[in-house]
Order: sequence, then structure tokens, then C-alpha cells
Amino acid sequence: MDLFYNYFKIYTMRALFKNRVNYSNIMEITGTKILLISIKKGLIFMSQDPLTLYKLIILYILNKAKFHLTFSQISNFILEKEYTNYLTLQQVMSDLQEAELIKSKVLTNRTYFSITDEGRNTLSYFENRISDAIIQDIDTFLSENLLELRNESAITATYYMATSKDYIAELSAREKNMELINIKLSVPTEDMAETICNHWYNKNQQLYQFLMEQLL
Repeated sequence: MDLFYNYFKIYTMRALFKNRVNYSNIMEITGTKILLISIKKGLIFMSQDPLTLYKLIILYILNKAKFHLTFSQISNFILEKEYTNYLTLQQVMSDLQEAELIKSKVLTNRTYFSITDEGRNTLSYFENRISDAIIQDIDTFLSENLLELRNESAITATYYMATSKDYIAELSAREKNMELINIKLSVPTEDMAETICNHWYNKNQQLYQFLMEQLL
């Protein structure tokens, strides 16, 4: 009986993977113990830890990207693919930070995430639990949006009120881990500071090129 059951279980799992079933539930009955195994996009995880898939996806994204990403950039992909919902994703990010598998860094008014060495080690052990379909989705997303993601992560702009009651607009651009430019402009109103920050995201390349041409 046990031999037949084990064979049936293996056959069923292979069939599911072969056909890339997006979502299915299997009740595995062993004596009086009932274990729910969830299969989503080819990754098997035990019901007592249903967040494993999302953690591995985030680790893979951050490792593959090679540069810091914001929560918005990560969530746009995961929510678009309907892997999970917004609240669960927030919990997963918090869990990963608490476990020191990812780390965050605040630059101006934005928080950026990157994978840690421990995160890479963890991913190296469990990356094979991510299905080829999901990996292909991630690789395609990063490849098609690489320039946009990098620019969003590299360009920052924020403003704050100075002790003089003027507003300071702080603009910066980075490439990898090197800061290319950092500009602070003092303006009399908050609206002006906000406008400057918004224009910086759209015109930073032209302004940087203009400064280099004038100063060199």
C-alpha cells in the first residue's frame, strides 16, 4: 500500500509540473496526518510556510537586478503577475529584513532594497525551488525594463524646509555606487521646490550633460 501510494504521489507531481499547473491543492494523507501541499507556478511549499515562494521571488529579483530597487518597483512586478496581494508582500519584505536576507537604505525620501550576502547564500540553496516559468517571467521583466528601473533607482529628488524658512530642493544622480551629481537649490516656496524635484526626474540627463559641457 505504501509503495503504491508513493508511486502515485510521484506520478501526480510529475504530471503537474509537466503541464505547469498554475495552482492546485493536493491532500496528502498519511495515517491520521493531513498535509496540504500548495503548488503555484511550480514551487512546492508546506502550508505552514505559505510565504516561501514570495520570499524566493524577491531574493531572486534583487540578486538578478544587480542594483538597489524600491518597494514600488518590486511590487509592480509581483502584483502585476498576481503572485500575491499588497499586504502579504509588505509582510514578506518585513520578514526578509528581520532575517537579514535583504537590507534597506534611505536616500533622500526613498527607501531602496538590496540583497545581503546571507540572502545570496539562502538563494543559492533554494533557487531550484523556483519554477522555470517564474524565473523566465522575472528575467524578461528585468531585461525589458532595465534602463527604466536603473534610472528610477539612480535619480532622486526631495525637498525640505530650512531654518531660514526657505525650501531646499536636493537633487542627485547615481551610477552604481558612485554619486555623479548632487545639487541643492534654495527657493522661497514649497510649490517651487516641488516643481524643481518633479522636473529633475524628467530632465536630469539634459541638465547633467549641460553642466559637463559648460564646466569642462
